[in-house]
Amino acid sequence: MDFKDYLNEQLKDPEFKQEFNSETAKLESAVALTKARKASGLSQRQLAEVANVPQSTIARIERGDNTSVDTLSKLANALGKKLKVDFS
Repeated sequence: MDFKDYLNEQLKDPEFKQEFNSETAKLESAVALTKARKASGLSQRQLAEVANVPQSTIARIERGDNTSVDTLSKLANALGKKLKVDFS
């Protein structure tokens, strides 16, 4: 059995699927923030100053820790972006 088949089997379990989706959303947020920050040419410290949040907050988000929509919105605004939440 390859990984894709294994994952599809595991996703049949509602508890596993819920946790998997939650972790996937955190990682997608981490990647999106990192890409947007780097595209803007900012370090974590520089973005933190502009967004008025601790640099450690940005580091935590970029490694996949959970955060609030308010914090993500602050960071998006500091990057000149709009935060978009999509339920798909």
